[in-house]
Amino acid sequence: MKKVFALVDCNNFFVSCERLFRPGLNGRPVVVLSNNDGCIIARSNEAKSLGIPMGAPLFQYRHLIARHNVHVFSSNYALYGDLSCRVMDVLRQMEANVEVYSIDEAFLSLPVNTLWDRGGYAATLRDRVQKHVGIPISVGIANTKTLAKIANGVAKKDPRCRGVFDLVGNSQTDNILRQTAVGDVWGIGRRSAEKLNIRGIFTALDLKRSDETWIRKSMTVVGARTVMELNDIPCIALQNAPVCPQSIVTSRSFGQAVTDLGSLREALISYTSTATEKLRKQGVEAGTITVFITTGPFAQHCYSNNQTIALPRPTASTPALISAALQCLRSLYRPEYKYRKAGIMLSGIVKGYKQLDLFQPAAKDDRSLMAGLDRINGKWGRHTIQYGMAKTTHTAWSAQQSQKSPAYTTRWQELPVVRTAAS
Repeated sequence: MKKVFALVDCNNFFVSCERLFRPGLNGRPVVVLSNNDGCIIARSNEAKSLGIPMGAPLFQYRHLIARHNVHVFSSNYALYGDLSCRVMDVLRQMEANVEVYSIDEAFLSLPVNTLWDRGGYAATLRDRVQKHVGIPISVGIANTKTLAKIANGVAKKDPRCRGVFDLVGNSQTDNILRQTAVGDVWGIGRRSAEKLNIRGIFTALDLKRSDETWIRKSMTVVGARTVMELNDIPCIALQNAPVCPQSIVTSRSFGQAVTDLGSLREALISYTSTATEKLRKQGVEAGTITVFITTGPFAQHCYSNNQTIALPRPTASTPALISAALQCLRSLYRPEYKYRKAGIMLSGIVKGYKQLDLFQPAAKDDRSLMAGLDRINGKWGRHTIQYGMAKTTHTAWSAQQSQKSPAYTTRWQELPVVRTAAS
């Protein structure tokens, strides 16, 4: 049976998560900040209308924020991640084929049936997510993923659509593509957009009608595939199974400059623990670890360095990876510098098999221990059990999150409290 694609996108997701437990913020300007409360990474429609751009440094807009009483929140990824899982669970209850594309987006595969009201079904999806999770969504429907992305943009921006827009067989498709900048097409990055502009290709419609030979030569098969998708020819299939990642990176800017080795050790142990949890959650193992530390480009005395270690065998063991990370740190650390950021990258990731070393003794199998650790932290909250050196709060390297909302759904101590009026 022929299928069409539907892209489900949560509207202003981080802001919607904050509003969920504070409904009084509906209709008011709200922004969410990045780590260390540095930049604005999410805005409500009301904040956008005030001229607050995405990625803007907070300090540059403090006066505007104060003048218009904009509500500001530090990022709360535990809350956002949990609500994302709830949205995806609702989608899976209604559809078997769901590809989770990002924390706030998912592709669905819907059957083509002339007797079936796709728009009505998409509206049912929208209402079900709103009822069971409380997060507003938009749904774009098209014959290809690329066009579904564009359809979703129309559904989100045009209030007449009420969050649902279907491009399948739509006579206005070319007009919509004409109004879509080529840089806004899924898969076209900034450099590709600049190259296309030089060629005289400024809109999605221009790209749809472009010379296929030139596109394939200049933008490889990826660009050619995008052009075919704009021409209603599906080239990108639904990914039902999660793709094995090429690398996992965990890094943070520090709340304040760090000079001592002990604080750097604490930070790297915490980052490594977080990254290895992600490994085990995805059922994969890493064969290489890279550690980097930096003072940042604006320090009076700059220093940046990194080191990579190839492990004897791929692993998802937290103790083994912590040991390798600290080995790197010892060779990287210079006591005369003030460090502003550190991080680790796990690469050489494999799933299901691994090459063993004939001349190395077998490593201690601690998979049961790691599974138990993950179960406890999954049930009682992150960092319920952690390694002794990994402090996560009230440290010099901890991120600044002065306006962080409670973890309403993931910590018993922070559950919402409902009070009734006295009788």
